[in-house]
Amino acid sequence: MPDSDISSLVSTNWLAEHIDAPDVRVVDASYYLPHEGLDPRAEYEDQHIPGAVFFDIDEIADTSSSLPHMLPPPEKFASRVRRLGLGDGNRIVVYDQRGIMSAPRVWWTFKIFGHDDVAVLDGGLPKWRHEGRPLSDAPPTPAERHFTPRFNTFLIREKDQLMSNLKSQREQVLDARSQGRFAGTAPEPREGLRSGHIPQSLNLPFTDLIEPTSQTFKPRDELRNLFSRAGLDPKRPVVTTCGSGITAAVLALALELTGHRDYSVYDGSWSEWGLAGETPVDT
Repeated sequence: MPDSDISSLVSTNWLAEHIDAPDVRVVDASYYLPHEGLDPRAEYEDQHIPGAVFFDIDEIADTSSSLPHMLPPPEKFASRVRRLGLGDGNRIVVYDQRGIMSAPRVWWTFKIFGHDDVAVLDGGLPKWRHEGRPLSDAPPTPAERHFTPRFNTFLIREKDQLMSNLKSQREQVLDARSQGRFAGTAPEPREGLRSGHIPQSLNLPFTDLIEPTSQTFKPRDELRNLFSRAGLDPKRPVVTTCGSGITAAVLALALELTGHRDYSVYDGSWSEWGLAGETPVDT
């Protein structure tokens, strides 16, 4: 991937060269599932890229919802990121502690609220650390910065839209979960959910898009081939989904990297669709 593709993805070399630029802000957007027993904030406080602030995916969310980390109201998002020193005129670079897992969710969230000058660090903290680049345990002291939210409805889908799409099939639905969870042969990590997938949806596990050694995205041509083998038509719109709206954004970013701009993320994902109710499930 190009070093200077600030619109969506940047390399560790690019960040190392630009980290002290006055308009660049770095964000740790790490997230772990509850059963993993890891605290992303504690990991951040122990070691992070110098100057990075921590974006709490579970707190900068609609905490009134029973579903996990749903998008917050625009005014809450603006308030929280303003306190983190993130706002208008900033070039925001997001990373996570795994490499490529939760950072794209925060990339997508900023784009949802109208901030397009945001990119994901390719390879994340593992690659940065492997290259021997500087790390810090010092808490940042960002100055507040104004953030103007402009909600982009084109980048998000809700359950009723997915229900309507079952008949219209206007949009392709692409699931980022593992093949076992998609097929209903592996259990869901969250209790109370049915197993299986949205009828007529396609499956491409997000891990298939990532180089296992470097934790970076695979080359663009290989990403296109993976989408094609999954059955995706590059000329039609795509809705990405996953377990709770986190790794669906990995697929969305990969689509962006391949030049596919007509995509959206189903925010509730399987945490909503898989609940007992009227939503149909295939296995």
